[in-house]
Amino acid sequence: MTTRQNGRPSQLFRNLNAKIASIPMILTALVIFLGGTAWTVFYSFTNSKLLPRLNFIGLDQYERLWAAPRWMVAIENLAIYGVLSLIFSLVVGFLLAALLDQKIRFEDTFRTIFLYPFALSFIVTGLIWQWLLNPDFGIQGVVRGLGWESFEFDPLYNAEIVIYGILIAALWQGTGLIMCLMLAGLRGIDEDIWKAARVDGIPMWKTYVFIIIPMMRPVFITTLVIIASGIVRVYDLVVAQTSGGPGIASEVPAKYVYDYMFHAQNLGQGFAASTMMLLSVIIVIVPWAYLEFGRRRHV
Repeated sequence: MTTRQNGRPSQLFRNLNAKIASIPMILTALVIFLGGTAWTVFYSFTNSKLLPRLNFIGLDQYERLWAAPRWMVAIENLAIYGVLSLIFSLVVGFLLAALLDQKIRFEDTFRTIFLYPFALSFIVTGLIWQWLLNPDFGIQGVVRGLGWESFEFDPLYNAEIVIYGILIAALWQGTGLIMCLMLAGLRGIDEDIWKAARVDGIPMWKTYVFIIIPMMRPVFITTLVIIASGIVRVYDLVVAQTSGGPGIASEVPAKYVYDYMFHAQNLGQGFAASTMMLLSVIIVIVPWAYLEFGRRRHV
């Protein structure tokens, strides 16, 4: 076996068994994931309809995509949903984690209650909130039955605010996971830091803002990536709650791709939309990779 002058195995042969065991996974990633991605991007420059065909039309599919009102509505909805989901998930998740970190009574019970919605599928969550937001027998119907006849709360039937109804369901399901990630980060903080802050008379909110949160940077970065990946591929909730309606008011990119590929049988347009979604994922992954790995090399 090749060794260095000091007698230690070379880097190539370190953890050899683990490297051999990872070969099937690497081949799967290369062939299926990277191969499928390259295939999708390649055929996005064709006019493929029901079946893929090598009839190149350049950037025509992308020009049609960005000229389509339905795609623009999907992008606008994704931007609104994404920004608000990111902000509220982080804020609410961190606040819940900070409260549970105070060693309150029945912590396990509360943690289970908050995390339970994440165990449900997005389809089930969507159907639950479709019922809760129904104007006849949902929240609006219950409140009106109590005597407040002027109360209105029917976001899924209002094209102007339907995306906020979907956002409510998404926050209800996903905030528990963010809370658990944040709680794990808080529990990893050395107790001596809290004691030093109390001895110095630093207010609790300043301790969190200027000491604790900066120390939880890796947790926040990981959480941001998880939230962002869920935002880009949001589909189930929309289908379960509104099916893209009223009209196309709650359209999102993932549903646009599915409809064009399997309903409209326009593979070229679906591939072009998929490629744009891939680009958005790359925009998320590259900064994360730099923050996680790039800076370490300079430390």
